[in-house]
Amino acid sequence: MLSKQEIIDKARELQFDDIGFATAEPFEEHKQFLTTVPDNFTWASIFGLPLEEGCNPQSILPQAKTIIVLIENYFKFSFPKSMEPYFGRCYMDDDRVTKDGLTVRIRQFVSFLREHGLQAKVTFSIPQKAASARAGIGNFGKNCLLYANNAAGKSSWISPITILVDKAFEANEPTVRVGCPDWCRNACVAACPTRALKGNCTIDSKRCISFLTYFGQGITPRELREPMGTYIYGCDRCQDVCPRNRAWMSQVLPLNPRVAAKEAWFDIVKLLHMDEAYFQHNIQPHMFYMPASDLWRWKMNVARAMGNSLNERFVPELIKAYEDNSDDRVRGMIAWSLGRIGGAKAKAALERWRHSATPAVKEEIEMIFL
Repeated sequence: MLSKQEIIDKARELQFDDIGFATAEPFEEHKQFLTTVPDNFTWASIFGLPLEEGCNPQSILPQAKTIIVLIENYFKFSFPKSMEPYFGRCYMDDDRVTKDGLTVRIRQFVSFLREHGLQAKVTFSIPQKAASARAGIGNFGKNCLLYANNAAGKSSWISPITILVDKAFEANEPTVRVGCPDWCRNACVAACPTRALKGNCTIDSKRCISFLTYFGQGITPRELREPMGTYIYGCDRCQDVCPRNRAWMSQVLPLNPRVAAKEAWFDIVKLLHMDEAYFQHNIQPHMFYMPASDLWRWKMNVARAMGNSLNERFVPELIKAYEDNSDDRVRGMIAWSLGRIGGAKAKAALERWRHSATPAVKEEIEMIFL
């Protein structure tokens, strides 16, 4: 039977950045937390993640005795400068659909455990941040993210992977605490443009830019459009300003070759005009939270980003997209964006559409001329 050290050695061989061991006892405190803020986790039901059930590891693997937690640093490489203003870093090299990167290494690790007689099951339903802290390899930030104790310069640019096994291993000393320094005056809370972060490690997820970009319902509320800036999918604002992340971000890192290979697909002009075939072939395999039926949401987000760029070069693209789309949510955001950019061409287009637009879009246009 495998020893703890042999498992650690295998994790290092597969280039995981850290590994910890925790007991598989239920997460009673987290279960209570879920019941107090149910609206913050509506996204989980969309993907079939039973978070409350996951608070009891034995509901997933009845024989579970240990939780092995692997840490993956997803910011080992830099990202194309053309993509960083628009996409959260953790999504730019996400292989949960293509299964040709991190997934391969996870499978190799789990196969190693099984080949040596362990029952092992990867799970995303258990509270991964809490499991990481219980395993002594992570702690919490005021921005509600997990920070590494040892990996990635002790930053938050990490993803935990949790694996249940049926053998009891010596658990690490837990580090269930907020690790933010006393001298930090809530930089993340102050920097959150939509005021989603409430302080004391709490968040209103429905105001979070990441949530809004891929799960927000209907056209984005006017009061949130400008604060959301140019983010199209995800957001890194609270991580970018965090003093705990500065050491890692100050490095000169080589460019991520996997992301660079698909950079051209994510040109925002192409995204604004893409059809379903382009989306399904080039975009959805990498950023999959929105299905083809939500193509309108991608285009609405792109239109908002263009408007917040204040760049007049996008005016002809926005005009063309308005004329090529019939969705009021896309057209309404295009109208708002043209009004935000301004200029003679934008104003002329809005005047042209003013009297023929549907009531919802006309309302957006009229707001511009008030």
